[in-house]
Amino acid sequence: QVQLVESGGGLVQPGGSLRLSCAASGFPFSVYGMSWYRQAPGKERELVAAIAITDRSTSYADSVKGRFTISRDNAKNTVYLQMNSLKPEDTAVYYCNVRRGFNDYWGQGTQVTVSS
Repeated sequence: QVQLVESGGGLVQPGGSLRLSCAASGFPFSVYGMSWYRQAPGKERELVAAIAITDRSTSYADSVKGRFTISRDNAKNTVYLQMNSLKPEDTAVYYCNVRRGFNDYWGQGTQVTVSS
């Protein structure tokens, strides 16, 4: 079955950096686009970044453009989210996502807290 396991979250000061990882299994990773979402308390889950199969096409939410970078390593079945210049408003639970047909699959999430 599909499994997505996120890691790398934590507490960081404003202006700091974190790198999230999502290890995928149970499906042919290299032929699926992958995404990162986040959900802050009291808010809806929102798309943060997405990456196509070949790693040559990426897209970002306006709020993170120029600060976050999504990448993938198909040999390791892993997708990453490098987050720089973090702001308090980036505080949220971050989720890895893959869509296969009509089904969305999610990891358990990893908490990112940006605070001084």
